[in-house]
Amino acid sequence: MVAACYHHPWFSVAPMMEWTDNHYRTMARLISKHAWLYTEMIAAETIVYQKGNLDRFLEFGPEQHPIVLQIGGNNLENIAKATQLAKPYGYDEINFNCGCPSPKVAGHGCFGVRLMLDPKFVAEAMSVIAANTDVPVSVKCRIGVDDHDSYNELCDFIYKVSSQSPTKHFIVHSRKALLNGISPAENRTIPPLKYEYYYALVRDFPDLRFTINGGINTIDEVNAAIKEGAHGVMVGRSAYHNPWNLLGNVDSTIYGAPPSNLTRRQVLEKYQVYGDSVLGKYGQRPNVREVIRPLLGLFHSEPGNGRWKRKADAAFMHCTTIKSFFEETLVAIPDSVLDSPVAEALPGRTDMFANSKNLLPQPFIVREEELLYA
Repeated sequence: MVAACYHHPWFSVAPMMEWTDNHYRTMARLISKHAWLYTEMIAAETIVYQKGNLDRFLEFGPEQHPIVLQIGGNNLENIAKATQLAKPYGYDEINFNCGCPSPKVAGHGCFGVRLMLDPKFVAEAMSVIAANTDVPVSVKCRIGVDDHDSYNELCDFIYKVSSQSPTKHFIVHSRKALLNGISPAENRTIPPLKYEYYYALVRDFPDLRFTINGGINTIDEVNAAIKEGAHGVMVGRSAYHNPWNLLGNVDSTIYGAPPSNLTRRQVLEKYQVYGDSVLGKYGQRPNVREVIRPLLGLFHSEPGNGRWKRKADAAFMHCTTIKSFFEETLVAIPDSVLDSPVAEALPGRTDMFANSKNLLPQPFIVREEELLYA
């Protein structure tokens, strides 16, 4: 399958370590047909060293298209091999991680967001990825790292990577990363969001595509970003913690599809078939708890949600099938909740990006030595 036959990626769900696994993506696709889904970041080394066990890391159901594989790494040979090994799985795009601030990754791993300080290497990595796949390639990055956070330094990174490799799509988390002294969670909240940097990139690189990421939590906010000129919007945690309301409104509100009238009960019936088919596929894993985990936000703020979670905790101790788990726990949720279609999207800020245009930095001008360098 080629990416071209899918809808434009106006909306995508961010790659989140230990969250956007096969189970989550299966559930997400049951709710939204059009959202673009990303894998968790998979290290190139993992793919290379697990060569005999690749299904466990790379396999996905055909219904998950459009789906993007995100890889991380800092060794060109392994990046090339990993891309080759992933090719038969038929992902729709390969994305390279230059945004993860986790100490494990950016610290001794020396990849993730630290690579923003080495655009020449990133361009080489992207060229290697593109040479080993026949689908589009993209980079996910931040707007800066530590003190390297001027708009010009960000442009320098984008310019070098795009002019020295086939990269034409950048997903930009609109805050910088701080590598020392704060946790990955704090890196999502402490550095301020600078949406003006994102919109300046859209202005200064008209031949590239930019997806905006960071701090966007509702459908209203997604639409506000697009209205302001974003080429696409990536949402992370709210698509995980409240999938029903958020993903349930993507197809109709962002893509203009007719309302699906889907109910949570229908989603759970299909998910049960999937869940019971994968339990114990790799020895003891996945277990009931792992398969159910993505569903824990499905009844977000609905009557019965607290009781359902308490029942779930108890059921994890002894249920050996998804069917028996549902039989034991779903009695906590009223039929009216299970059988009603998706409600209107939760309201969000529609003026979130209005000020960005007033704060735009000076346009980026490529210096002559950079033209020579390119």
